[in-house]
Amino acid sequence: MGRRGLLLGGAAVLVGGGVLAQDSLARLWWRVPGMTKPRKEGELDHAGAQWTAAARANWRLADRPDDYRIDRVIIHVVQGSFPTALRVFKNPGHGAATHYVVGKDGKVAQMIRELDVAFHAGNRSFNERSIGIEHEGFVDRPQDFTDKMYAASAKLTAGICVRYALPVDREHIIGHVEVPGTDHTDPGPHWDWERYLKLVSAALPEARAQRAAEAGK
Repeated sequence: MGRRGLLLGGAAVLVGGGVLAQDSLARLWWRVPGMTKPRKEGELDHAGAQWTAAARANWRLADRPDDYRIDRVIIHVVQGSFPTALRVFKNPGHGAATHYVVGKDGKVAQMIRELDVAFHAGNRSFNERSIGIEHEGFVDRPQDFTDKMYAASAKLTAGICVRYALPVDREHIIGHVEVPGTDHTDPGPHWDWERYLKLVSAALPEARAQRAAEAGK
């Protein structure tokens, strides 16, 4: 059965023993058994990123922001290299992955679509409401946080803020350490939040222009 077939036939449809209003079904149709949410292999949310898929066990299919509102960007530091992060997040036994990984050289990999829920925060509610960005390096090595990394990450976060109407502030752009219940300390004391937020703000005009151009296609 296709999406159209599900949506036709009245104001409500009986699904799994419960009645869903037609407008709710339009948003949740892909959760019905046997349905698959359409997506294109390798499709990107951030222009310029390279697609490297995380293991399916490390994220959950969703339809954000329709089913879960996105209101946070969570900053991580991998405690390792860029290749290490990609390798670990492609391991189904790891049980966690972020949407993006940013390298010291400014390279950005997207591993999970923004509409899907990544297992990255150690808190289900925060997973559902956030986008996670991992950064190459170690929390106790300030030299790992390079100019290219800050610039690339700030451009990425600016695009996210534009897509989901997020303010550029420390309430909506947080560190993993700030997630309730976490035992992580990243991004650590050497992450320059003041510098980072200024860079994100400076990248907003370009992000807005790109968003407008995409909408006009």
